[in-house]
This record gives sequence, structure tokens and C-alpha cells, in this order.
Amino acid sequence: MSDSTPKIACLPNGPYYLLNDLTPRVIPNIRKSTGDPCSTVTGVALCRCGGSNNKPFCDGTHGRNGFRDEKLSDGSLDKRVNYAGKNITIHDNRGICAHAGHCTDNLNTVFKLDQEPWIDPDGATVDDIIQTIRKCPSGALSYSIDNVEHRDQERPPMVTVTKDGPYAVTGGMELIDQPRGEGASLEHYTLCRCGGSKNKPFCDGTHWYIKFRDEKN
Repeated sequence: MSDSTPKIACLPNGPYYLLNDLTPRVIPNIRKSTGDPCSTVTGVALCRCGGSNNKPFCDGTHGRNGFRDEKLSDGSLDKRVNYAGKNITIHDNRGICAHAGHCTDNLNTVFKLDQEPWIDPDGATVDDIIQTIRKCPSGALSYSIDNVEHRDQERPPMVTVTKDGPYAVTGGMELIDQPRGEGASLEHYTLCRCGGSKNKPFCDGTHWYIKFRDEKN
């Protein structure tokens, strides 16, 4: 990954900091006591407590609403399960799923709610399965063909503020000092912005249950 690729930092009990330009640049109209100029990288603070009145940007509400960034999940779901079919093997980690529903809504012959096993790798054509998995924003799903795994995609760096949901990150943007789930993609993932996920900083679908809304997006 290029050093020019933006990075994301999770500030303790505070916002995400999207580091857009990692080259330090002189900031006008401010100087040190020595007279030397001050310089910094360029970035922007993104709300993750769910309460900002200036979403998606942080307005300091996290300091007033008691937001905490503890990971409350016990990690028991953080394991990858392989579903082998005749022509494709589907890999799934329920522990990092954001429950966006692209799989169950678009291909319910393969991805079956309230059934065990919930994935049938022979339930549709390989092409349909691939196209559905490529829509998974969290990186919970990937696939292998002929023992070659396909997990990531080639996309430019981007943070998409989804409608009443998480930040969908694509393009291999590094998430600084945050461990990933088993088999998780490094190219795409979803970050909680409702403040309620038990798997912070990652989305676990809580925004849907608490009816998180962002009327400006």
C-alpha cells in the first residue's frame, strides 16, 4: 500500500480521524515561540458517537454524551467458516458482519436467513455468487475457486457515508492500530458511526436496531 493512501485513526473515546494527506505542510498564520512555522498532516474528524449535529463531521458531542469506544463483544463469533461447494467455496466471518443485507436480499437461494447451514454454495451460479459477495461492505464474505481466495478488490480509497448506517471504507485505507477479524479484508470494511456497536470500531448492525438516523445524508 502506498504511503500516499489515506489512513484512519480512532481517537480514544472520540472521533475517527481521516488522514487525507500524510505529507506535513506549513500552516499559515501560526508559528512556534522560536519563530519557526508549524506544520501538520491534513485530516478531518468524523463523528462516531452518533450524536454530532454536523454529521458526518465531529462537533465535540462525544465529550458531552459519554461516548466510550470499548469493544463489548466477547469475540466468540470472530471465526471464519468455510462452505465448500462443487465449484466455489464461500468464506464467512459472522463476527465482522455489518448486516447490510446485500447477500440475503439479493441471493436468498445461497444466503438463507434463519437456516443452518445458512450458506448453500451450490444454490446459484458462480457468477451470481461472486457478484453478490463483491457487494459485501464489511469484508465478512469472500470466496475461493480452485484453492485461490478472492478477498479484496481494486478500488480507489474512499469513505462512503451510508444512509443511516456505517462508514463504508474501500481502497485499502489503513485503520491504524486496530486488530482485524479472522480472514478480514484489508481493502474494505465498515466502521460504526451510530455509537452503539458492540464490536467497535467496526459496525455490527446496531444502527438498524436503535433506528439511527442522519437526516442530512
